[in-house]
Amino acid sequence: MSETGGAQPLAPGATVAEVGERTLLRHLRSRIPVGPGVVVGIGDDAAAVETGALTLVTTDIMVEGVHFRRQWGPAHVLGRKALTINLSDIGAMAGIPRFAVVSLCLPSDTTLEFVDALYDGLLERAAESGVMIVGGNLSSTPGPLTIEVTLLGQGDRLLRRSGAQPADLVVVTGTLGAAAAGLGFLLGGARLGPEGTVADHGTWSGEAPDALLSCLRAQLDPTPPLAFARSLAEHDIVHAAMDLSDGLSGDLLSLCHASDVSAWIDAATLPVDPCAARLEKEGGADGFSLALHGGEDYQLLLAVPPGAFDALKDVAVVWDLPVTAVGEFAAGPPALSMKFGDTLRRLRPKSHEHFKDTGTRKPDPGAEA
Repeated sequence: MSETGGAQPLAPGATVAEVGERTLLRHLRSRIPVGPGVVVGIGDDAAAVETGALTLVTTDIMVEGVHFRRQWGPAHVLGRKALTINLSDIGAMAGIPRFAVVSLCLPSDTTLEFVDALYDGLLERAAESGVMIVGGNLSSTPGPLTIEVTLLGQGDRLLRRSGAQPADLVVVTGTLGAAAAGLGFLLGGARLGPEGTVADHGTWSGEAPDALLSCLRAQLDPTPPLAFARSLAEHDIVHAAMDLSDGLSGDLLSLCHASDVSAWIDAATLPVDPCAARLEKEGGADGFSLALHGGEDYQLLLAVPPGAFDALKDVAVVWDLPVTAVGEFAAGPPALSMKFGDTLRRLRPKSHEHFKDTGTRKPDPGAEA
């Protein structure tokens, strides 16, 4: 039997306009397994799933030309990222991801080969994380191509943004800045090939190809610390948490607003990704700004009581995950400062923000970091 239920196999180069919606739906349905907790899967008006007493719900959309460009890398990597950015949200609340629905808006000239590769990545990432894809939607569009994933999870002891307290440590996992560096090189013409290697260096002409590959992968195929995040539900050592998707400076201010506290960061402690630092240095810059303001690291931002930091490190070492205390929360209205030695300066977030025209911002370099 063929993938389409007895019909002739579909040609990979056929466009979705040639294949048609119903045939494409049958084709995708044949590829998606049914697993535990799925009472009704793909094919009915809605899916029916068992999620437990408390259900977490998150959704993200990736729009071509805004969040990605197809020529940057293989379609299966794009599929992986589309699910991963949702996994990061569930993980940041110490939840367990369970079920996903995927909606695609496809231009009529999109090939079946592209859609299949996209689903290769979605299904691969779903299998790695224990997620079942249980439905979604297909639509035609004159453009741009969009990928929307809604993810359901479950949890009982949730971490939220609203729990940070004065004197808590500002803690981040992993290193920061690699994804933002990778985006810069992609915009400069660098490309990730189908075998996971650098297919085109673009304008980059340095001497650290492994570092370039690391930054490209950080942008195109991020790896949030999901297992570590999930384990935090078993330990009462974190007051608040969120994922770092839009950049440390902006996300930290969001957490401050949710918790009604202020915060400062020590510039000397910021864990700049070494590959980003090396590549930026080759170009006559440094990775500090990327680590501070660049987004899409998908690491964790945590508020940790000082007396619990050693316990947090003990948990993190199990997952071979660096954790760094980069500052402290303080009483006061939500605001950020940066510490340079003994000097505190106001820190204005410069992280990504949809709809904001950055060209209208007026810098005030004398008053801020």
